[in-house]
Amino acid sequence: MRVPLSWLREYVDLPVEVTGREVATRLISAGLEVELVERLGADLTGPLVVGQVLAIEELTEFKKPIRYCQVDVGEANGTGQPQNIICGASNFAVGDKVVVVLPGAVLPGGFKISARKTYGHVSEGMICSVRELGIGDDHDGILVLSPEHEVGTDAIALLQLVDEVLDIAVTTDRGYCLSMRGVARETATAFGLPLLDPALLDVPEANGDGHPVRIEDAAACDRFVARTVTGVRPEARSPIWMRRRLQKAGVRPISLAVDITNYVMLEIGQPLHAYDHSRLDGTIVVRRAEAGEKLTTLDGAERKLDPEDLVIADGSGPIGLAGVMGGAHTEIADTPADPSPLGASGTTEIVIESAHFDAVTIARTARRHRLSSEASRRFERGVDPGAADAAAQRAVDLLVLLAGGTAGAGVTDQGTPVPPATVEIPADHPDRVAGVAYGREVVVRRLQEVGCSVTGSDTLTVTAPSWRPDLTDPNDLAEEVLRLEGYESLPATLPRPPAGRGLTEGQRLRRRVGRALAGQGYVETLNYPFVGAAALDALGLPGDDPRRRAVRLANPLSDEEPWLRTTLLPGLLETLRRNHGRGSQDLALFETGLVFRPTGRETAQIRPPVTRRPTDEEVAALNAALPPQPRRVAVVLAGAREPAGWWGGGRPAEWADAIEAARTVAGEAGVELIVERDQHAPWHPGRCAALRLAGERTLVGHAGELHPRVVKALGLPERSCAMELDLDLLHRAGGGTVNGPTISSFPVATQDVALVVDNAVPAYEVEAALRAGAGELLESVRLFDVFTGEQLGAGRKSLAYALRFRAQDRTLTAEEATAAREAAVATAISRTGASLRGA
Repeated sequence: MRVPLSWLREYVDLPVEVTGREVATRLISAGLEVELVERLGADLTGPLVVGQVLAIEELTEFKKPIRYCQVDVGEANGTGQPQNIICGASNFAVGDKVVVVLPGAVLPGGFKISARKTYGHVSEGMICSVRELGIGDDHDGILVLSPEHEVGTDAIALLQLVDEVLDIAVTTDRGYCLSMRGVARETATAFGLPLLDPALLDVPEANGDGHPVRIEDAAACDRFVARTVTGVRPEARSPIWMRRRLQKAGVRPISLAVDITNYVMLEIGQPLHAYDHSRLDGTIVVRRAEAGEKLTTLDGAERKLDPEDLVIADGSGPIGLAGVMGGAHTEIADTPADPSPLGASGTTEIVIESAHFDAVTIARTARRHRLSSEASRRFERGVDPGAADAAAQRAVDLLVLLAGGTAGAGVTDQGTPVPPATVEIPADHPDRVAGVAYGREVVVRRLQEVGCSVTGSDTLTVTAPSWRPDLTDPNDLAEEVLRLEGYESLPATLPRPPAGRGLTEGQRLRRRVGRALAGQGYVETLNYPFVGAAALDALGLPGDDPRRRAVRLANPLSDEEPWLRTTLLPGLLETLRRNHGRGSQDLALFETGLVFRPTGRETAQIRPPVTRRPTDEEVAALNAALPPQPRRVAVVLAGAREPAGWWGGGRPAEWADAIEAARTVAGEAGVELIVERDQHAPWHPGRCAALRLAGERTLVGHAGELHPRVVKALGLPERSCAMELDLDLLHRAGGGTVNGPTISSFPVATQDVALVVDNAVPAYEVEAALRAGAGELLESVRLFDVFTGEQLGAGRKSLAYALRFRAQDRTLTAEEATAAREAAVATAISRTGASLRGA
């Protein structure tokens, strides 16, 4: 909402010295969002006056039309003699009143005016266009004024060229501030000044002589006021002051009737619509649209109506989308630029509509047709139903004053507006909310300044004003007291958390996992938890894969991603693709987050009341309706894992790096993983590992290189790798806090062993056997080489392990280390069928 300060002063008698910035500061303190204070004409200096063209000499010796004009500017030039001015425009004639800028003036943009010789004559100033004055973009012709303005009048004041405009971002709960009336009320309260309410008008009583109106849907339209003005002069034009106020408020002047409806909407906040009475066919009806009906709106678009649309109709069918936009069929007829002397064509009888519509109905209609208008913006946020008759009266008064019309005796006022809400609130409720002792007198005074009527002592009965439909709860009223008293006066008090509270074990694990992965060069990303069929298809998931059973959103942000994710990989891989496409070649990304895995056994949802806390049974029912939401961690890699440089060649990321990331995560949870060969989409069938918990053998995730078809479908770099684990399963298996290793001060004894086994024997089984046989002296086992070759035989492989032995209380002898090694080898041979290489 753009609020010119000069217009605002008409309703609030602000001191002359108060600037727009001071007003903005007070309004911001009261809770409004003033984004900008624009100073109009700050770089404009006079003299800038009204002049009358006395003579025009056409200079024809030039390539374009040039006119040498004599213009009477009265005593503004100090001599009373006409000014000689060169002008290239041709849309004015002798006798016209124009705006003249005299030498010494400065126009907007720092354009200095001086007398200078041009086209063989001395030009003593300039005749101005709209754009040169900074009040519009029209530069095709000169601004021609109406004839009633006196020669020599200061045009700066006449055209209101110097002003300040407040640009206010009106939130959804403050729809009343989409009007000068609403902003003026806030300004008057902020400065402690009286308000001149533009809606306080004498309005005649409703009678049966007005234009007939019938409301068929009282829930969607609870009030409809219609007034008629006859004898309107079609050639009448909007006065300068109205056009300038509309322009400053961001509304383009169109015609007198339309300008008046826009002006009253900005002034009082009630959207209006003007109909050409001669184009109406009988009774105006407010109803829902019928199947198959169409309407051509004022923007020229033909719209297919939905049965949920609320329309204004007459005997010919729909003539407007209620509260959104009128129809082209009944719009005010244009007046020819040069009316015939025998009689001007155009609208001479106008019907004014001033109605109140349901906010939700209008909002849905506007979104359904993708047609947001100034009217719909106001109805969506709540319009004062009590101001409908005053707004209609204001429009009638302006049509009578400016267009020479006559107000019709008939007044139509149909419907019964919903009465304002009444709320009971303890007098000390704002005190308890704010932690400040305001007292009953302050609370009552502030609520009355808002417009509420207040009765009661310890418990206040508050009736909200008709223009504040958002005040329905004690906390709404408390907020009004707090904001008017000033949020800056509220004390800053830190909450005191109860002793013994802190991060849960699950939160600690997530932080440890994040730090560990970041330490290995992974970058954390946060992705939207939405997926669609295309993403799951690109992963190559089979039709019966559980990850295809997803929760569908009731109101998705995108029709292409209507489901909640069942895996973290689509979002991570899309981030990988995007960053690779923007020049990042070596990438390692990770994410932790929830996935949503419905089982089909979820119960129906319930809707507990909002007036109390849900019972334990209701909370249990709500939880039963939710799908399982396990927390998972995933990584993706592409490009070089170790970069090349002067130190040597690099190494590309491969499936083993994804498995190592899984081991890192498991290590932070204090559990050990078993790695087994597997085939699982979207991984490569020959480079995919199933990750299981040691001992339990519970499947917790997969890791490896992505399938080439998946890489191609998603546009990923070649040989991209990924890993995904169930973090909740790791947390439960870990059993809480991870204990650090015991450090011995005695030296380590290292023994190597190479065992030959069948290719089908997993390395983790050989490692487990070595650990079991080595006993308590074994500190660690590390696989450092895998070898296959003809000398081993077909289907055989050699696994070389480094065994580290250490005691906590002594230095081991060579005999002790060798005995432990031999025991480990013997156990491995008996359990896995291995043989000692070279034996």
